[in-house]
Amino acid sequence: MSAPDRALVAIGGGTGLSALLRGLKHHVGTDRLRQLAGVVTVTDDGGSSGRLRKEFGVLPPGDIRNCIAALADDEDLLTRLFQYRFPNGGGLLGHSFGNLFLTALTGITGDFHQAILTAESILSVRGKIFPATLTDVRLRGRGVSGRVYEGESAVGMSGEELAAVEIDPAAPPAFPPAVAALERADLILLGPGSLYTSILPNLLIPGIRQAVAQARAPVVLLLNLMTQPGETDGMMGADHLRALVRHAGAGLIDAVLVNSTPIPESLIRHYAGTGSEPVAVDRAALEEMGVEILEADLLAADGDLVRHDPAKLAGAVLGLDPHPLAPSPALAPRERGKV
Repeated sequence: MSAPDRALVAIGGGTGLSALLRGLKHHVGTDRLRQLAGVVTVTDDGGSSGRLRKEFGVLPPGDIRNCIAALADDEDLLTRLFQYRFPNGGGLLGHSFGNLFLTALTGITGDFHQAILTAESILSVRGKIFPATLTDVRLRGRGVSGRVYEGESAVGMSGEELAAVEIDPAAPPAFPPAVAALERADLILLGPGSLYTSILPNLLIPGIRQAVAQARAPVVLLLNLMTQPGETDGMMGADHLRALVRHAGAGLIDAVLVNSTPIPESLIRHYAGTGSEPVAVDRAALEEMGVEILEADLLAADGDLVRHDPAKLAGAVLGLDPHPLAPSPALAPRERGKV
């Protein structure tokens, strides 16, 4: 039985977090979900966000924009305008209107968070979006070969096993409203999304990491469906968990939510051509690490794509009872489990 009237915080970035928020928004204000918030990474340096970051010195708006749009009314013309990407036009080519809007509003107000609040108001979003930090941070990765990859784009295309990722500066202040949301949460979700470039950049911020570790809420990792070429090649479920432990410390994760529906063989063959394969759920290894394994049908019927279904994902998350997952109050935050 699900726990009613609760606050939920999801941590991540990219398309995975926006898909989760898109499914959950329909339940905000019901007896199943009182409050919904997303804590979003700000390390993107590619595409439109990277160009705006370089030319205007703003925080990358792309992941924030996607999450705001995900929480808005999908039938609203303003939402479609916010997501509109210019197909030509010289300097406009590749930019989305929402990215330009957030950049312009940041320039006018001098405050990136005020730009987010204004966009949330205009689009009548059902929830709140918080950047993990307002500091200009850069992601750096180090491969097992010793090679260093500067920037989120380079990390995501490293093509080798990553020994470590870090941010520069190493200890930026966490955004206080994001920390406050984590402290109030009844359930905290990590992902789904890119392990090294969407989830971990948030947890590398000391204040965010500490808030998650000390939260009274259980923490659930939403395991990715497929490996990401160049970033998580060959990594199984336990490998994702070990990477989180290695970078964010032990005792953070209470449970892992995995998809129970087999991926069609035709899609597996199709993705193999791109260097991607299903993330194997190595149950014995996960259980040995002390986390609970939760299963649900999460797969979208989406033609040639393998992705989470927002409605199924939201239903599975809201069906979790956080009380059995939560650590005993007698345990210190870092003693939740083996991982």
